Amino acid sequence: MERSAGALRVVDVDADAPEPGGTSDPGSPAASADPAGPTSESPHRVRIIDGTLACLARHGTVKTTVDDIARESRVSRATVYRAFPGGRDEILGAVVDTEMARLFSALGVRLGTAGDLREALVGGIVEASTRLRDHAALHFLVEHEPGMILGHLAFEDSDRLLATASGFTAPFLARWMPPHDAERVAEWAVRIVLSYAIAPSDLTDVCDPVQADRLVTTFMLPGIAALQTADAGPIDITPYGGNRPDPDRPVSSP
Repeated sequence: MERSAGALRVVDVDADAPEPGGTSDPGSPAASADPAGPTSESPHRVRIIDGTLACLARHGTVKTTVDDIARESRVSRATVYRAFPGGRDEILGAVVDTEMARLFSALGVRLGTAGDLREALVGGIVEASTRLRDHAALHFLVEHEPGMILGHLAFEDSDRLLATASGFTAPFLARWMPPHDAERVAEWAVRIVLSYAIAPSDLTDVCDPVQADRLVTTFMLPGIAALQTADAGPIDITPYGGNRPDPDRPVSSP
């Protein structure tokens, strides 16, 4: 079922959505992720959440009131408070949770239908980055309320966001690597998406499949291969000139 949220169109994944390996195994990552979000709630909640998104895309969080939300959602103020007794703060919290669930729904489809690790990484990065870029409410907040939105993304809620997104992604990547490696690679991919969302680059557009593929094949896949090499030791990233020894200088005996 398609829903509209400002400029963002999302597709909720139903019970027949593809899962990793193309199976319908209830124990598979996509089946256990439960990305349905608010679909089990009353229709009023979904309508109010989508109405709030439209308000945020025009006015941001500062100027959006419960009256604005009720008017945009075409429900009464009383109906809004029956659905969300906590008022505006509860609605905004539900919007965040719902949009994350919608993002994971779409991401689960891309990851679940990928035929190999490269396709999974490229597809996941492009899907997530494009949805963040084209999200009308998020775009308004980044432009007009950067302190609030970037503070949450980069500092206050970054650990929780990383853990949630990495935890969702890792089981899909575990089709091609041990689970502990999948967790590390998933976090790496999430950090890439967030970094380019917060500070877009003129040199690399991760929303472009060709450029995202170049990033994955040039940097991520070689790094993953090194990670999976049985005899690979820890990589010393201490810069020269610091405490890192010169590899060409013989080590003197104590």
